[in-house]
Amino acid sequence: MTTSDRGRDAPGHDQLAAAVTQLTAELAALRRDLARRHLLDLASGVLVAQLSLTPADAVDHLAQLAETTGIAPEDLAADIVNGASGTAGLSPRAMAADVGDAADDGATAEDAAADVDVDVEVDQERADARRARLTEAAAEAAAKTGGTVDEVAETLLDGGLRPLGVRGLWLFRRTETDCLELAGQAGVSPLEAAHWRWVPPAAHSPLHRVLTEAAPAWLPAGPGNGERLPGPAPEAARAVLPLRQRGLVTGLALADWPGPRELDEPVQRALMGLAVPAARILDAGGADPAEPAVLAPLLDQLTHPAMSLRADPESGVLHVEHLNRPALDSAGRTHGTAGRPLAQVFPAVSAELAQLARAARESAAPRRAARLPVVHRAGDPDPLHDVRVLPVGPGRTVVLWHGATDPLMSLTRVLGRLENLAAFEDDLIAGTSRWSEQAYRIFGLDPAAPAVPLRRLAPQLHRDETDKLHDLLTELTERRHGAHTVVRVVREDGGLRHVRIAAEPLLTGGVLTGITGVYQDVSAQHHTEIALSATYDRLTAAQTQAALRHQLVVQLQQAIVPEVPVLQRLHGLEVAARYRPAAEEYRVGGDWYDVLPLPSGRVLVAVGDIAGHGIDSVTGMVALRNALRGLAFTGHSPARLMSLLNEVTLHTHGHPTATAVCALYDPADRSLCWASAGHLPPLLLHDERARFLDPPRNILLGAVPSAEYAQRVTPLSPGDTLMLYTDGLVERRHTGLDESLAGLRSAAERLGRGGLDERTDRLLASVTGDTDDDTSLVVVRVS
Repeated sequence: MTTSDRGRDAPGHDQLAAAVTQLTAELAALRRDLARRHLLDLASGVLVAQLSLTPADAVDHLAQLAETTGIAPEDLAADIVNGASGTAGLSPRAMAADVGDAADDGATAEDAAADVDVDVEVDQERADARRARLTEAAAEAAAKTGGTVDEVAETLLDGGLRPLGVRGLWLFRRTETDCLELAGQAGVSPLEAAHWRWVPPAAHSPLHRVLTEAAPAWLPAGPGNGERLPGPAPEAARAVLPLRQRGLVTGLALADWPGPRELDEPVQRALMGLAVPAARILDAGGADPAEPAVLAPLLDQLTHPAMSLRADPESGVLHVEHLNRPALDSAGRTHGTAGRPLAQVFPAVSAELAQLARAARESAAPRRAARLPVVHRAGDPDPLHDVRVLPVGPGRTVVLWHGATDPLMSLTRVLGRLENLAAFEDDLIAGTSRWSEQAYRIFGLDPAAPAVPLRRLAPQLHRDETDKLHDLLTELTERRHGAHTVVRVVREDGGLRHVRIAAEPLLTGGVLTGITGVYQDVSAQHHTEIALSATYDRLTAAQTQAALRHQLVVQLQQAIVPEVPVLQRLHGLEVAARYRPAAEEYRVGGDWYDVLPLPSGRVLVAVGDIAGHGIDSVTGMVALRNALRGLAFTGHSPARLMSLLNEVTLHTHGHPTATAVCALYDPADRSLCWASAGHLPPLLLHDERARFLDPPRNILLGAVPSAEYAQRVTPLSPGDTLMLYTDGLVERRHTGLDESLAGLRSAAERLGRGGLDERTDRLLASVTGDTDDDTSLVVVRVS
């Protein structure tokens, strides 16, 4: 029972994974749009400067040029910017003049396009320059939206360098001591990156010669002379370019090819163009955190998934430092995971992994989990099996796992919990089953007979144990997590055995492929069996007594609050009331309602709800309901009746608390005077439109002594329908109270016409809470 909103449960794992995927796609789309806008803004600025246009006219002019020439706006913008910067491109002034002349001469748009000499088949030089400019814009967009230097390097490599045959791109930052620090790379392995993480100053080093001379080095057959540079082989082509910012060389860019290659003028021109954005990005970005030099290559040698995590020193949030190829496949990604929060890469298990990682670092000892998440449902992402988390340094942990269930490991976990066992394994794909020798002895079967699959074991069991077997199979095949139970096995020789069954599901690629587990004979000797049987009988008797006690409570409650009373007509009102008991006996509660004509001609309408369940709440409900009936004959107002009922509650055995609504209907003027003690608001239906009455802010009954209660007066009209109810009608476990009340209002407006009894039954059928609480509903209609 509550009068406040209830928060929603956290989203499920599949929803969180879908949200992360959607956000990642939105970020990629944002970067593409940002790159396009950046390039269009640059081109518009060039048009403003060269054609003396206003910014708005420049934007319109650029759109007109794109439409006239038939070139995509971003490609045209790249040509304009390149032309203004002296690289291959179109001259904006010449293009604008030619288009203007064509328009003055009455030429068609196609003629204007031909006059400016822009053709779909642009020459190779212009295509290279355009590609470089588009790549530069994409890199700028990645940097502005929080991309790491590695991500920016990947953008430069994919957009501008791979078409030239480049294998890898290295971006070095120059430190104050002229040491070169590897700030970002793309297309190279973690082992290579770890080896070239730092390059100290050295005589005759090709890298430092470029740094000192501030001139690019073109090495079509490698450095030669025994000198070493990053790259796949000594003879592979390299290009080393100085990166300048504000007139100073702030770093180096190195591109390497798989083998020797002629570095002709188009290649050199393309590389020099991409060096400009690389310099700006390297200067603006901070140093990426270095991953351990040996750890990443070591994880790459493993055949099962592995990753390293790093905890942020301030917030403690875990970030993915490195994933090997099987881990990338498990995460459903191919790149771009390094440096991202763990919750983005593995949203379904991030909370459990973070807890294991924290425990491993605090205890300086490995932590294990059989499977994450523990509960697996159909349609969920594949779980992580046999998870091991190892601390490897301050703030750093390594996570190892398997992508599919290992039957041997699962069986080992089961055997470790039990003694004197017989193993079994069911192959659900092949439809076969295997038993160990001990299983045949437990069931009293011939070892030459075929093993019986778990799902067909019912004929071997006592007839009262089939439900247990069904529940066990449900846990294994539908909920897909391990379970155990004890059943009675009837042997062919007439013997009876108590057998424990412990089993776990086998999952491959998220598909249930088998069941493995053990049978354990837990039958005691003859006298122990008798004792267990007697204990079972005593427990059964106790359960019977408890069920009888609950039944008496239900009967008492139903005697006081009938479930379906007859329709009443009282002093200008039609009244229908319904009582729906709790779905489960142990949740029998203290709901009540009352409709009572008074000597004054007014009609008392009330509903209430005692906190709690069971016999105490029922007896409290009886006391308050009878007290209110007696107090109503005093002629007091609803506010005074609530004050008096509050004192009765305070002096009732068990000190209950309750919510209630007390209303007095006066047929003389069709007015409703009412007061509420923390109860849900009444619902008024007028002309087929429903609204909740705003209750006075009164405290619930039994909270404090001498409480004063306010009341409201609501005028009613013929045909108006008023609904008073308890929280069992609307409350749902995973839905906020506002949303539940909105559903009640919508259901009331959809009732349509009909008798009051019929409409009340339709409302009770269409609005149902799921808290297994009892429900009282009173519906009154003004005649």
